[in-house]
Amino acid sequence: MIEFLMHVEQDTVGVAVVDIKAGTHASGRTLHGDAKPKVKALMDIPLGHKIAMRDFKPGDTVIKYGEDIGKVVAPIKKGEHVHVHNVKTKRW
Repeated sequence: MIEFLMHVEQDTVGVAVVDIKAGTHASGRTLHGDAKPKVKALMDIPLGHKIAMRDFKPGDTVIKYGEDIGKVVAPIKKGEHVHVHNVKTKRW
């Protein structure tokens, strides 16, 4: 079963296509390429939200759809929820 999608292999987050429960060994797919990434969810990831595919530190850039979507403002571990509490736009 596929639990998350990534557009390209270089994405640093995946997007949940189902609710992912903490502790799940989630399987993903890339839309461009043949990668089949896997990650253990460290917390619940709601449908449509992002899951970290690597560890991040404040100041790191998050890549989604192959594009820079913002900067990390709080540490994020691989498998954690990536959302407005730990990522902000670089515009402001």
